[in-house]
Amino acid sequence: MIIMRKFDPSLYFITDSTNYSEEEFLFRVEEALKGGVTLLQLREKNKSTRDYIDLAEKVHAIAIRYNVPLIIDDRVDVALAVNAEGVHVGASDMPVSTARKLMGEDKIVGATAKTVPWAEEAYEEGADYVGVGAIYPTTTKVKTVLTSTETLNDICNAVPIPANAIGGLNKDNIDILKGIPIAGICVVSAIMKADSPKKAAEELKARAKELNLIK
Repeated sequence: MIIMRKFDPSLYFITDSTNYSEEEFLFRVEEALKGGVTLLQLREKNKSTRDYIDLAEKVHAIAIRYNVPLIIDDRVDVALAVNAEGVHVGASDMPVSTARKLMGEDKIVGATAKTVPWAEEAYEEGADYVGVGAIYPTTTKVKTVLTSTETLNDICNAVPIPANAIGGLNKDNIDILKGIPIAGICVVSAIMKADSPKKAAEELKARAKELNLIK
């Protein structure tokens, strides 16, 4: 039996610490949480394990104050080390089933899915949600392959777990998602690089609600 862990994926913020001091980075993360982020993912591709854990502890302390779950990208060891609420595994990362076994039944496990079979497999292996994209080209350093809105719609209807759209999304272009039963929107640059992460989160959330993309 698959347990449905409770969390709100409607505004999923993925961090990028590139070009920010730690102080500025942590400030931006907190501002985003103040703006209404509901799920927070710490993504660090180049940090050592020790530095990743150190930063994750600081980010987790902030997230706890706002009662927002912290998801660690890729690294189950880091997630366990800081007792994060979950982990997200991509295509080239650990299998979802292995991540679930290591994280335990009470933690959130997310997965990337670009096709319906991929999403179905993730669900069957114990994923709590899938991130689907990239809908638009992104400015992050992560390699992206574009996913059509038709495929996104098919994935949303194929699995009973939340499916979130990701990839180059912002308040001015999310209208492309109208009518697709997504559970939420994942963004990096739209919040991370904004002059005011708090305002950016508020505006994105308001626009998504206006389009009936989220509740």
